[in-house]
Amino acid sequence: MSVASASSRTFRSLRRRNYRLYFIGQVVSLTGTWMQNVAQAWFVVQLTHSPLAVGILAVCQFGPYGLFGLLGGTIADRLNQRRMLIGTQIAFLMSATALAVLALTGHAAVWEVYLLAAVNGCVLVLDTPVRQSFTIQMVGRAELPNAIALNSSLFNASRIVGPAVAGTLIAVAGVGLCFLFNAASFLAVIAALLLMREAELFPVGRDELRKSVLRGAAEGLTYAWRSPPIRTVLMMLLAISTIGINFNVLLPVLTSRTLMSGPEVFGIISAVFGVGALCGALTSASLGRASTRALLAGAVGFSVGELILAPLHTTWAVAAVLMVTGFAFSLYSSQSNSVLQLTVPDRLRGRILGLYGYVFFGTAPLGGLLAGWLAEVGGTQLAFLVAGAAGVVAAACGALAIHRRRGIPSPAMTSAA
Repeated sequence: MSVASASSRTFRSLRRRNYRLYFIGQVVSLTGTWMQNVAQAWFVVQLTHSPLAVGILAVCQFGPYGLFGLLGGTIADRLNQRRMLIGTQIAFLMSATALAVLALTGHAAVWEVYLLAAVNGCVLVLDTPVRQSFTIQMVGRAELPNAIALNSSLFNASRIVGPAVAGTLIAVAGVGLCFLFNAASFLAVIAALLLMREAELFPVGRDELRKSVLRGAAEGLTYAWRSPPIRTVLMMLLAISTIGINFNVLLPVLTSRTLMSGPEVFGIISAVFGVGALCGALTSASLGRASTRALLAGAVGFSVGELILAPLHTTWAVAAVLMVTGFAFSLYSSQSNSVLQLTVPDRLRGRILGLYGYVFFGTAPLGGLLAGWLAEVGGTQLAFLVAGAAGVVAAACGALAIHRRRGIPSPAMTSAA
């Protein structure tokens, strides 16, 4: 296969005008989001000098998802998702503006940072299932795995640029400009959504409006539990995301305590992780299908990377391992999302993706506190050791479940098993 052919296959979803607009808007917005993520964590470290305080920030960010995340997907299955996305982007814009004002005036208290993080967490309850389930409307079912992987590549490309720019800005001018840029960046997504042609969106089935939200959420839970492919993916993700995916807590502590460095190094190692994740996402996009083998390989690679990371104390070695770990993380997460989306019926997509988001974000408060406590007790060495071990066990259990069923069966999905 030629390089041109592989490149065409990797980026084929961008031929769709609506998705191309969305993609361009997200290029700007996600860069701002990553700048704020880095700045917000560093801001809390500056205000408190405590790893546990960064864990509390994770509780505020993702606690609302833990409380209400199961309901967001039910709402996403019922309403116009494009209009809902416009609303969530406006809410994010207002929250980022408030945080920028607090930081730039020099009167911010840590509880105010926590409060605004909680506001964002509430918006995230709706934004995550709506945004993910809207993808199929922009590209259709045939190109869905490619678009999911491109979304992941975009997310991780911004993970490279955002932290690098944020690290420089924080060192030169403080965290306030990072928050201000993020506020402005949401205008790009809002503009992209407004410019879309609704007639070119692919139709999808919707849930019944007369059904209660609680009943709709219960229906999604029942379907997920009774579907072996979905149950396997979600149970793996539950263990890995809760214990293993806590880099927003551990990387600031790794930088300041283990590597004894400042915001510049924090930005660099965050960006290096993003380089690896971008490569992993593009690899997933080039596959053109959902593969259980790639899913398992990503889970194992990510977990082993954390085990190797645990004893390291030099910046270059940490950066090298983080790049490989980022590659595996992105491959695993994009393949997990593709498997779920191609297995679930349209009318339940929002609820299953809400569950996916719930497992990913709703468990983050517990995971963030655990990671912060482990780093407080035994440094990042202990935190990464526990995270890696839990991931290896989860991947082994997932592989056993998939092997018993001879792969995850779905007429719409090609398994590499």
